[in-house]
Amino acid sequence: MNAIIIEGVLFVALLCVAVALVVFVVRYYTTAGRALEQTRNRKAIDRTVNLTCALHGAHDERQMVRLESGEVMCPECYREAMDGRA
Repeated sequence: MNAIIIEGVLFVALLCVAVALVVFVVRYYTTAGRALEQTRNRKAIDRTVNLTCALHGAHDERQMVRLESGEVMCPECYREAMDGRA
């Protein structure tokens, strides 16, 4: 009985290792993996650019004001727009 349980556990472990190996090979040694990495890098760069105001510099994501259109604006620019100074 114990041998059957151990054999089942080892088989599941073998499947997990095989899947992990396939994922590793696809991520680091194929063009699909390179495309995924480039997409991830592009999103990180876009996120950083969206959090940087040309006039007031970089801000934290929590500080940014999201407008109804979906755009984000730095708090200083928003304050200036609401006060009528621009």
